[in-house]
Amino acid sequence: MDKKKILILGASGFVGNAIYKELCSYFDTYGTCCSNRTFASNNQFLKYDLEEDDIFKIFEKVRPDIIISSLRGNFSAQIQAHQHIMEYLVKHDTRLYFISSANVFDAYSKYPSYEFDKTLSESVYGRLKIKIENMMMRLPPEKMAILRVPMVFGNTSPRIREIKETLENKEPIEVFPNLIINVTNDDRLTQQLHYLINRNKTGIFHLGSQDLIQHEEFIKEVIRKMGNYHPILKRVFTTNEDRYLAALPKHNKLPKNLRIKYQEIIDHHLPV
Repeated sequence: MDKKKILILGASGFVGNAIYKELCSYFDTYGTCCSNRTFASNNQFLKYDLEEDDIFKIFEKVRPDIIISSLRGNFSAQIQAHQHIMEYLVKHDTRLYFISSANVFDAYSKYPSYEFDKTLSESVYGRLKIKIENMMMRLPPEKMAILRVPMVFGNTSPRIREIKETLENKEPIEVFPNLIINVTNDDRLTQQLHYLINRNKTGIFHLGSQDLIQHEEFIKEVIRKMGNYHPILKRVFTTNEDRYLAALPKHNKLPKNLRIKYQEIIDHHLPV
């Protein structure tokens, strides 16, 4: 069987690298890295500086069947890079999987959001993701998939590392008591993406837990799982009412074995 060629943009970041590890045994998988020297010896990794390098050179070298975008960095450079990705997709038999965010809905706070709800964001980050999503919507549908992801946790995730450091330094941890969220972890997210690629799925997918939890409760549970800590919690109230930042699937549901509940994500964090 001819192996699909996959290029992961931003493969040295936490999510990008988790995707690389999940896919590299099954596909001819390449990744880009910018400043992280640990990937220099891996021949499947290509150096790519979002602000300085020409992404077309990477495409010419790899000639990918599938591009997965997990880029981070300068926002205007990200927009330009994605404009170039769109140009490439139009001319080649290539599909794009874009890691978007639940933040594309952060201006809607009264309800959870579903795949075909209108996007609207108050944050610069959310607006960046919307801009790229809107570019993608102009492509033929079979060329793209938008994967909206909530907060991603995992044993080596920046969020968990930050919580550990904060606990060890006995500093306060910010929690949002009124914020109702869904969550995911690196393992389940990468399995879901693997499935979507295998089945040639396109469209919009919400890849968070099926159920919701208050941000404060979730962080408390995670800390409890980490060990016998006595955290100092700094409660941040942005509003007096409950506010949702949750992207739930309604139309494009994945098979039952690929869904996840927040409790599984908490249980996944092993004590330190």
